[in-house]
Amino acid sequence: MEGKIEKSQTANVDERIHDMEMVQDKSQETNEKENNTHIAQQTQQELHIEPTSQEDVVLASSVEMKRKKKKALLEFRCRVEDSILGNYLLGKPCKNLSTKEKSKLRDQLKEITLWGVPLLPSKCHEGTDILLLKFLKAKDFKVHEAFEMLRKTLEWRKEYNTDSILEEDLDPDIEKVMFMDTQDRQGHPLYYNIYGALKDKKLYKKLFGTEEKCERFLRLRVQFMELGIKKLNFKAGGPDSIVQITDLKNSPGPGMKELRSISKKALIVLQDNYPELIHKNILINVPFWYYASHTLTSRLITQRANSKFVFARPSKVTKTLLKYISPENLPVEYGGLKRENDEDFFPEDKASELIIRKSSAGCIQIPVTEVGITMVWDVTLVGWDVSYKEVFVPDDEGSYTVHFQNDKEKKMGESIRNSFYINEPGKIVVTIDNASFKKKRVFYRYKAKPTLPMYIFIKE
Repeated sequence: MEGKIEKSQTANVDERIHDMEMVQDKSQETNEKENNTHIAQQTQQELHIEPTSQEDVVLASSVEMKRKKKKALLEFRCRVEDSILGNYLLGKPCKNLSTKEKSKLRDQLKEITLWGVPLLPSKCHEGTDILLLKFLKAKDFKVHEAFEMLRKTLEWRKEYNTDSILEEDLDPDIEKVMFMDTQDRQGHPLYYNIYGALKDKKLYKKLFGTEEKCERFLRLRVQFMELGIKKLNFKAGGPDSIVQITDLKNSPGPGMKELRSISKKALIVLQDNYPELIHKNILINVPFWYYASHTLTSRLITQRANSKFVFARPSKVTKTLLKYISPENLPVEYGGLKRENDEDFFPEDKASELIIRKSSAGCIQIPVTEVGITMVWDVTLVGWDVSYKEVFVPDDEGSYTVHFQNDKEKKMGESIRNSFYINEPGKIVVTIDNASFKKKRVFYRYKAKPTLPMYIFIKE
């Protein structure tokens, strides 16, 4: 029966595609065609090239690729629509079911969702195409393979009881190993794996001591993935994937076979059932031994999944992470400005950037005209060691300059926070001396906080 439905669906695919195209926004399609024609004409007119030039070939290839991808999406939509209406998306229904029962199952299947997004294309939900495109991209726009991947994902979720996994209690110790925190520059949620915590033998045994505990850890890994997806926005231009950061500093090493085995399983589970939901997979503080291990593991995953990996040795951690994460959202332990339970600054307090050229010094000047306040400032440096000093220079020439930090060595990845109560107008000057032959990037921010004089507290 299923084979007949598949053949019927394939035979009518052109008719289905035509119907789906009528649903698409015709004005947008017309504008795209006009824009492509205009670009081609403008390229020929401005560059005075023949239609057979290399530029035209590239443009034609790009337009053709876009057309093929759009056609693949339309065909995929048809396949999904037919499988839902034909009641075979989740497998062939039982032959013993009555017509009424089959109709009820079909009605239930029409309401099927994945990560809160309806799968039935005719519902015209804005997230449906975004979701289907993820499966197409994972399979290089091969419709049949994408459709089979979708079916297997839905079957796995049913067997693994994934839809109710968020209702399960989290192990309090797991937050020492994995947690969600803030977002990157493009709004992707950040998911951290801290393998250094597993150097604690008691914690390692608690999480991986038995085969049952290992499977529990894998389930917790899936649970955190589902938590991250809850933060996504399956809308045009919104964040629809996660950035995963794995810190290998002080990690147990290749000898921990349980961790190695579960990590491989998790990698395959995510690849098979969460297509294109990992935007970047950033590994930091990577030891030499890990590269050999990853070479073996990479054979288990696709080339597309491999392309998402980013590696950073200890000396490159801050520089690498700041490519993707703003300093306000990057924890201080990685060279950012974010501190836990921060009462002085918020993520909305944006940092400024200062470039210090090689073999030169740079200054950050914080003017202060109001007295009776406390000035607080944050500074972090990208790169190797420098020296810096902090002073308060009063406007009154008769007053004394106050030195906070004098020619102290600044360690790589170390963030500075300092504060000073202002009792007279002046300015705070932070001087950073870069004696190296490479330029340095410095991020800083400051703010004034109202402060009550101490004698008021004493009087009360």
